[in-house]
Amino acid sequence: MATRVLDYESDAIVQLMSVAEEDWTEQELKDALQRAIMLELSTIPPYATALWSITDPDNSKPVRHTIREIVFDEMSHFGLVCNMLTRIGGTVVLTDPLTVPKYPGQLPGGVNPGLEVFLSGLSRDSAALFAEIEKPEHPLAFAADGNTIGAFYQRIADVFPKFAHLLTGGQQVDFPLGSGHGAGNDIVPMTALGDVLTAIHVIQAQGEGTTASPENPFPGAPGELAHYYAFKEIAVGRKLVRDPQTGKFDFTGAEVPLPDTFPVGRVPQGGWANSPGNEPDAATAELLHTFNQQYSDMLRALEAAWGPGEEDIFPAIGLMGAMRRTAQKINAIKLPANPHFTYGPEWLFVA
Repeated sequence: MATRVLDYESDAIVQLMSVAEEDWTEQELKDALQRAIMLELSTIPPYATALWSITDPDNSKPVRHTIREIVFDEMSHFGLVCNMLTRIGGTVVLTDPLTVPKYPGQLPGGVNPGLEVFLSGLSRDSAALFAEIEKPEHPLAFAADGNTIGAFYQRIADVFPKFAHLLTGGQQVDFPLGSGHGAGNDIVPMTALGDVLTAIHVIQAQGEGTTASPENPFPGAPGELAHYYAFKEIAVGRKLVRDPQTGKFDFTGAEVPLPDTFPVGRVPQGGWANSPGNEPDAATAELLHTFNQQYSDMLRALEAAWGPGEEDIFPAIGLMGAMRRTAQKINAIKLPANPHFTYGPEWLFVA
């Protein structure tokens, strides 16, 4: 039973969440995992665009370090879910025009309905958007129901035991990210149900925290916050601290200053050619196309890494580095009609 090609802009996750757990079939599970892959992929362009807009390249600086680690977490989550899907006989689909992320737009599948995800440089507003993407229904707790990312993963975890017998084959990528980016970040094969449930717990906890703490229990450094709280600190401009009297957490701690950035404007739907007065000149258009080609080739390389040919994942990693370098060139070019802002990468798929 093959993985179906699912429209990025549909409400397929909402539909899946409306199906009773006992009524899920193998097809529903494969569709859910493909949707989860699309979700993880959809967070990387906005997070990376903000990260690459920071002018200081020192990865040890607080805000840059925070966002960079979250991007690596999302890459790990993406890889873990790809391993889940291929292990039960599904096919990872990344390069069908229907499945690629669309910006600005809502998250795939109807998750967090009404939330418009955009591409821009780092700002308090973009950090607030990122916090909303990662937000649990109840802070310091996993969402047990509703249409959040955490709730969706919980449904997959609840249903998967029924289909544990399908964990028999398929291409698996084994890639060590944990040594450099924290416990739980290794992309590991899904050899048994326990591997799947552990991976889902890592994904939930890194994004939302736990019922007892806002900290990431699988951090790269002690005290590292889960994604929601880390982004919220940047958005609010204050550290999250615990009131010793009430035991409650609030964003009332030390100031969190924004680093210097290229003022990357919000990328219009379909790219900068659709922004009146900001249509790129030939040299800028070539840089934008180069980035889009690198991005598209990266998606093809990732799809091949989890495909039947068992291609190596390193070409995709190399392309991500090339994308960063191209993005930084784009970020330095001012918009003709809005010179207080600069161009940013479009993340458009080139078939």
